[in-house]
Amino acid sequence: MPTLQFKGKNIIWNHHLAIPYHTFDEVNDLDFSAPKLKDQGNLIIEGDNLVALKSLLPQYSNRVDCIYIDPPYNTGNDNGEAKGWIYNDNVNSPLIQEWLNKEVTPEDMTRHDKWLCMMTPRLKLLRDLLSDKGVIFMSIAHHEYHHLQNLCDEIFTEENYIGRFIWKRKKQPSFLQKHIANVTEYILVYAKNKAKVGKLSIEKVTDDTRRIDNASNEISERVFKKGIRVKQDTKLIKKGVYKIRTMTLEFLNDIHVKDGRTTNEFNAKGNFRNKQTDIDFFCDEDLLFITGNGGFRRLPSAAEQEKQKTVVDLLLDWGDNQDSDKEIIELFGSKKFDFPKPVKLIKNLIASTQDDECIVLDSFAGSGTTAHAVLELNKEDGGNRKFILVQMPEATKEEPKKNICKDITRERVKLAIEKHDFKSNFKYQRVGIAIDAENMLEGNLPTYLQFAKYVYYLCTGENLADTKAVSEKNYFVGKHGSTLIYLVYEKNYEKLSRLALNLTLAEQIRKDNPKKKVIVYAPACFLDEEYLEEHQIQFVSIPYNLFQRNN
Repeated sequence: MPTLQFKGKNIIWNHHLAIPYHTFDEVNDLDFSAPKLKDQGNLIIEGDNLVALKSLLPQYSNRVDCIYIDPPYNTGNDNGEAKGWIYNDNVNSPLIQEWLNKEVTPEDMTRHDKWLCMMTPRLKLLRDLLSDKGVIFMSIAHHEYHHLQNLCDEIFTEENYIGRFIWKRKKQPSFLQKHIANVTEYILVYAKNKAKVGKLSIEKVTDDTRRIDNASNEISERVFKKGIRVKQDTKLIKKGVYKIRTMTLEFLNDIHVKDGRTTNEFNAKGNFRNKQTDIDFFCDEDLLFITGNGGFRRLPSAAEQEKQKTVVDLLLDWGDNQDSDKEIIELFGSKKFDFPKPVKLIKNLIASTQDDECIVLDSFAGSGTTAHAVLELNKEDGGNRKFILVQMPEATKEEPKKNICKDITRERVKLAIEKHDFKSNFKYQRVGIAIDAENMLEGNLPTYLQFAKYVYYLCTGENLADTKAVSEKNYFVGKHGSTLIYLVYEKNYEKLSRLALNLTLAEQIRKDNPKKKVIVYAPACFLDEEYLEEHQIQFVSIPYNLFQRNN
């Protein structure tokens, strides 16, 4: 396969591996909490997106189902359509050191090289975050379109190229254009595994991607397929798509939902559109699921999916720049951000995946349109999508004291929730200290849970799902298959320098977990190799050997 060559490629191709993991520090004053709503998993992260993406891996690797990014278009300030950008990845190379903190201009002969050097490590990390069924949408103008596609063909592989959309972003062309009046932009679409991605469609099929009804909090256990277990006579709230505003319908008052696998059954009291025969069919065909928020939904069958219209590659009525400016002005009272994307565009892209339970990530969050789109889509179809936004805290030239992430991204999401009554909330975090040997030896230490998540990911390559099982008191991190993982650590440099895997701790671990393989991360070990081998204990030194993967 042909490859794209650019200055600095050999330097940055594996640069993402050298980026240290960082902590995420909670900024509780900037959280947005609605009364009586539990944490929904929505995040706004302030910090460099390269560092943030790397630091998201311990919790979100292979979990993100939909990514939308709107990176700088690298127009070089032509025709006043976009401001220049600055390359600021501090790569240990004389060539790239020369590029730092200099605004890219049209006269810069290396501006395409710089842009590709900026995008490469970020795209590699985004691919690692994508789930097997995940899709990434990338907005781009003609200036870097062909470069971006060639780069993505290498990173995602050419076989995982899904296609590209042409989006009409302007109602009228600019009269400043000398040759061709440009009113469109592109959206490149790639998958992590194209074979696991269905057709992209925004067409709604009756009852398909929406809840059958919204169940009460009396559900005793949620499962993901046909194993439906609830308390008897659970009352169902008349909500969701089955509440028709324009007319009053009479439905069956009792629906008998059966499991189909474990023979568990219950009688649900409420108003339903579906008859008992429909419910039976949904169960038998593996189409009935319990959603993350406790409701029922039915997935489309293969035959129904085939009937859905795929999204055409020419997007003529998916919002435009005037719409996006109007949306910003309606929320802020003035135009606070240049060149935001319209909600309708991103909302339709997310909806086209036909997944109402997905995690949506935007690592060039800008004004926060992606979060706005997720919230609006959830309200429309009763979905349970979650958003993760990443945005630099940089200021604008017009408002040098402003922090874009705090004062624009966060504020836009907050205002949208309040204005449109979205039943949602979010947490606000900042990229914190690097979890590396140098930092730890200087006394900059993460919390036990932060370090435990990181150690578990390094050890297994997977996310630590069961954080409730983590025990700082017993140094227990988690279990992976038949292997147990321990971390002998305290967020106190003086105590940490005296901690070690000793005989007392080893015997307690063996007593609690006989005949199981154990990996122990600790600053030191007072046991000989013979003892460790005999008792199936593997020792990993921290911080010096912290970055050795144990597979």
